[in-house]
Amino acid sequence: MEKAAARPAFWRSFDLFAGLDPAALEALAGLAQRRQWQAGEMLFQRGDPGDWMLALAEGRVKLTLTTPSGRELTLRLAEAGDTLGEFALVDGEPRSADATALEPCSGWVLDRLRFAVLAEAHPALGLSVARYFSRRLRATTEQLEGIALYQLEARLARFLLFTLRQLNGPDLPPEAALRLEISQSELAAVLGASRPKVNRALQSLQELGAIRRAGEVWQLDLPALRAAADPEA
Repeated sequence: MEKAAARPAFWRSFDLFAGLDPAALEALAGLAQRRQWQAGEMLFQRGDPGDWMLALAEGRVKLTLTTPSGRELTLRLAEAGDTLGEFALVDGEPRSADATALEPCSGWVLDRLRFAVLAEAHPALGLSVARYFSRRLRATTEQLEGIALYQLEARLARFLLFTLRQLNGPDLPPEAALRLEISQSELAAVLGASRPKVNRALQSLQELGAIRRAGEVWQLDLPALRAAADPEA
C-alpha cells in the first residue's frame, strides 16, 4: 500500500472518523503508522494492553474469545474499512478479545498518545467517537437478540439483512445480490451454530424462496428474507 492510502479521503471512509472535518482528517493522516500482518498472525490477545487501534485497509481479521476448555466463540469478522481496538484505546482497559489475521492484512495504527493529541486539537473527534460507539452498541444488541431469541433460520436471515445494510445502507431494493466473503465454517462461528446446521438453515431459506445461489453470489429476495428473519411478525 502506498503512503497515499492514508490521505484524508481514506480516513473519511471509516465510520469512526466520518464526522471529522478536513483539517482533523489531515492531522490524522499524518499521525498514523502503517503495519502489516501475515495470515495466521495474531494482532493482539485478550488481556494485552489496549494502547493502539487499527484502521484495516486490506485483509480480514477474526475477533474471538476462547474458554479455558479451548472452545472458541467468534465475535465478528473485520474486513477492510473496519476499525479494531478502538474501545480499549479510549477506555484504557486491556484487550477484551483475541484478533487473528485470516489472510495477509495491512492497515494504519494510531496509538493512545497520538489519539490524545488529535482529540485535544480537534474536539469534534469526541462526538464522532461517541456516535460511533452508539452505533456499535445498537449493532451488538441486535446480534445478541438474534442469538438469544431466534431460531437458526431467523438468525441467518437477520445476519444476511444486517450485512446488506452494512454494505448498501438502510434503503434496500426488493432484490439484491450478496457475495459472502466468509466460509460456511466462519459463518457458523458467527451465528453460534455448527456448520451442518447452518447448511440446513441455508437450504431452508432457499426452499422459502428467500435466497438463491448463483455461483459465488447469493440472490436475496428481501420481502421473503425479512419474513424469515421475524417469523412471529
